[in-house]
Amino acid sequence: QVQLVESGGGLVQAGGSLRLSCAASGSIFRINAMAWYRQAPGKQRELVATITSGGSTNYVDSVKGRFTISRDNAKNTVILQMNSLKPEDTAVYYCNANLRVVMGLRVRDYWGQGTQVTVSS
Repeated sequence: QVQLVESGGGLVQAGGSLRLSCAASGSIFRINAMAWYRQAPGKQRELVATITSGGSTNYVDSVKGRFTISRDNAKNTVILQMNSLKPEDTAVYYCNANLRVVMGLRVRDYWGQGTQVTVSS
């Protein structure tokens, strides 16, 4: 019905950059906020950045000034540009979209499958 497909993860050295992309497809009526989460081994899933449909953004303190979230509403995509990466950024990154499907009555969260980001020191 609705799919979120992520791409762009990989292995990078500390100080490098990666760009994550997430495309939502299916019977989508409206997407509200979109976000990126991450989960490192042995840790809880953490909210990294959010962006509203109007473009307002928020970031977890640890990535402020290094990561930038953006979205293309016409293409139902959200991007996470990650610069100055650190080993502690290593995690599986998940895309999240809060949306309403066509003919649906409720708004709910949908998740991507996750993409691995590994930062070597």
